[in-house]
Amino acid sequence: MGRIAYVNGRFVPHAAATVHIEDRGYQLADGVYEVWALFGGKLADPEGHFARLERSLGELSIDMPMSRAALTLVLKEAVRRNRVTEGLVYLQVTRGVAPRDHAFPNPSVRPAVVITVSRVDRAQSEARAAKGVGVVTTPENRWGRCDIKTVGLLPNVLAKQKARAVGAVEAWFVDDLGFVTEGASSNAWIVDGDGRLRTRATNANILRGVTRYSLLDVIRENGLEVDERPFTPADALAAKEAFITGAGSLVLPVVSVDGKPVGDGKVGPVAARLRRLYIEQAKASAI
Repeated sequence: MGRIAYVNGRFVPHAAATVHIEDRGYQLADGVYEVWALFGGKLADPEGHFARLERSLGELSIDMPMSRAALTLVLKEAVRRNRVTEGLVYLQVTRGVAPRDHAFPNPSVRPAVVITVSRVDRAQSEARAAKGVGVVTTPENRWGRCDIKTVGLLPNVLAKQKARAVGAVEAWFVDDLGFVTEGASSNAWIVDGDGRLRTRATNANILRGVTRYSLLDVIRENGLEVDERPFTPADALAAKEAFITGAGSLVLPVVSVDGKPVGDGKVGPVAARLRRLYIEQAKASAI
């Protein structure tokens, strides 16, 4: 059976899934998205993702397309129909279809919903995590509301391409003060010389990462110290370890920044342990 997508109330073959040319997400990036990791066919970090979805929609004055309970059923049905146990679920909600105009349509239109499911090779992911990955840095050039998980991702696309062009996996944005804000599709962390975990506080212009929040709970439960303050690329290179977090990367060790080694250039024990602990917690709380 081929892949199945959910588009505006219907499950359709992935290859035949379409949206209207005047969908405001397509023309104006007027929409938001969420990505859930799948473990054993279940949605990881459900509360965090639903809460962030509702917040993002509220910030853009887009109505929830259905209740949380109904959306959960649709997401689970998409997973079932695709027969995926280990993977990712992508949900996109846009303001809907209306004649192109920058202002909101009046009267309002029905939000448009798209859901797709994709497989992840967990063995391959674990092998990559065991080896560690490289990141590059790039100047921060995004808008001032990165706390909204909007589909307007062109700066992120360009940053990610910059990383791919040199064989790196992620790009870290660096602000005018020289501090790392976050990655193109992840939050950034280091383990500093004193053994403290450091990651930027979300009162800065960064996304409120769901995996980040879940990992903070894991960290506290295991008695580790967290310092929510910014760090520079130089701080990262001088650190013992570095890693990134996100629904796709989970907890992924970083062993180089701009081609230079972090610490001894190898995956460290803290990141490796936190990856294991996070995955255990995510599996236990998945729905």
